[in-house]
Amino acid sequence: MILDRIHKENDIKKISKSELPRLAGEIREFLIEKVSETGGHLGSNLGVVELTIALHRQLTLPKDKIVFDVGHQAYIHKLLTGRREGFDTLRQFGGMSGFPKRAESDCDVFDTGHSSTSISVGLGLVKARDLKKENYTVVSVIGDGALTGGLAYEGLNNAAKLKTNYIIILNDNDMSISENVGGMSKYLQGIRTAVGYQNFKIGMEEFLLKNMSKRGEKVLDGLKRFKSSLKQLVVPGMLFEDMGITYLGPVDGHDIAAIEKAIREAKNIKHTVMIHVCTKKGKGYAPAERHPARFHGTGPFDIETGLPKTHSGMASYTDIFSTVMIKLAARNEKVCAITAAMPDGTGLKRYRNIYPERFADVGIAEGHAATFAAGLAAGGMRPVVAIYSSFLQRAYDEILHDVCIGNLPVIFAIDRAGIVGADGETHQGVFDLSFLSSMPNMTIMAPKNKWELSDMMKFALTLESPVAVRYPRSTAYCGLEEYREEIGHGRSEMIYEESGIAIFAVGAMVETAEQVRLLLKDRGYECTLINARFVKPIDEDMLIRMDESHQLIVTMEDNVLSGGYGEHVTEFAAVNNLRAEIINIAIPDEFVPHGSIEILREKLGMDPGSITGRIINKLQSMKAVTDTENTADGEDV
Repeated sequence: MILDRIHKENDIKKISKSELPRLAGEIREFLIEKVSETGGHLGSNLGVVELTIALHRQLTLPKDKIVFDVGHQAYIHKLLTGRREGFDTLRQFGGMSGFPKRAESDCDVFDTGHSSTSISVGLGLVKARDLKKENYTVVSVIGDGALTGGLAYEGLNNAAKLKTNYIIILNDNDMSISENVGGMSKYLQGIRTAVGYQNFKIGMEEFLLKNMSKRGEKVLDGLKRFKSSLKQLVVPGMLFEDMGITYLGPVDGHDIAAIEKAIREAKNIKHTVMIHVCTKKGKGYAPAERHPARFHGTGPFDIETGLPKTHSGMASYTDIFSTVMIKLAARNEKVCAITAAMPDGTGLKRYRNIYPERFADVGIAEGHAATFAAGLAAGGMRPVVAIYSSFLQRAYDEILHDVCIGNLPVIFAIDRAGIVGADGETHQGVFDLSFLSSMPNMTIMAPKNKWELSDMMKFALTLESPVAVRYPRSTAYCGLEEYREEIGHGRSEMIYEESGIAIFAVGAMVETAEQVRLLLKDRGYECTLINARFVKPIDEDMLIRMDESHQLIVTMEDNVLSGGYGEHVTEFAAVNNLRAEIINIAIPDEFVPHGSIEILREKLGMDPGSITGRIINKLQSMKAVTDTENTADGEDV
């Protein structure tokens, strides 16, 4: 295999041009085989094989810098920089990340995971290069989907002023995660259809110069003076040119020689250059070409059929939300749904098909989604914004400034809350409780099971203020179905009432708390279990009541400790002089790496065994203190 000859960065340059198509095929076979076992981002990587080969042949790593937007398409980059063996542990705990990681290789320039950042990062690298008077090439690779994010335009606006070389490669595959939407998508489609103009221009210039000598040069000069108006009429690509960014393309993204030629030309230009490369997401693997959204991020699958290897057949929280939204819309014509480029991932695809007029996919623009929803609410509608937890944090200011200050009834359906696993630090949804609970007027709920998610969405519509309902990525919990007490604002739900230990569990942690309770009872401890339901406002009356009959209060949440539910409970206890001791079970003040959810919880001390041990240790230390105090009292007597 040709791939066997690549052991480190720049080895690709030893491969002859005639061997490159075969190498591209071997890379695709390798990726399909490995990702079918580990899961990962397949479609996006299959689409950029030739593009990445061309980049590595024209650049010298790690001296030159490649910034991958999002970074989920960097598998080939990792393969060409000597990390072939890492694919056996891709996205597993302690193994190779599915995104660029500086700790893995000097060839990884920036830790990425969210969209639309690459141009801003690239500009920073260019500025650092020039300030230090160094000499290397900076290339940002950004997808057309990422150009729906506002940060990309802030970067482009700044890039237009550069007087030094900087290359942006626009990887245009008509897709982000789901099908692209909006004006930029239509704009780029127009450029793709203008290839004929580019061919005409090049051919006409060559003909005039070859056949008309000096007279041809004069004619050509006149044509160039006319070029601006001609391109405005024929080629939509003038947007970038008008900004001051030289535009090259469109280039066939699967033609290595053509891409290399464009990169060589771009390196000689002393300002920002955009190379527009057209690729096909999922190229080379029929199931991924037919279903690019499904193979954007996939679990292990059967190579022959493309079907998942394992499927529980049970509904996820996302599935429950999907069904509830359709029912809510049927009952209330004011209900609208908004997502940020993820109708499939958030479960709104069916809603879109049934209620297209009341659905909006705003692209990868979470901040716009929040403010757009605020406008809808101000106009008398009831918007529901469905966004992953780790992406919602990108809309912090819009939620605070545009929704909460106005106390507008916007519902945030927060998917992928808590530990999500294999995507790692950038995707763990463990900060939402902290940043949302700091906002006045915000109500925050978390369901214990699938029925409660349905009840909470219905209850949220009765409130005339901002609401967040957060739920995990996992299969929806079906336990405790007999406990379905009517929801009251700020009121928790008693599950089992005993004495001694009172556990207040938030959302998905109720299932874990059930197991902890059984382990404690096996050790002879009485234990009360309370479904917190509300993170804001907390149930102060229940806390006071439990303090009267329990010596230890335990809070459990799949959110960081800092600013989370547990800290709010601890603060309330201190202010109100509660006598019970308190333990906060939460994620430590650290970023959570990639790995399976089970392993990560164990490492973080969030599994039932670890939590039970911590509670027992606390009880034993409390008993030791009490015994010591009693002994001291006896001696005094």
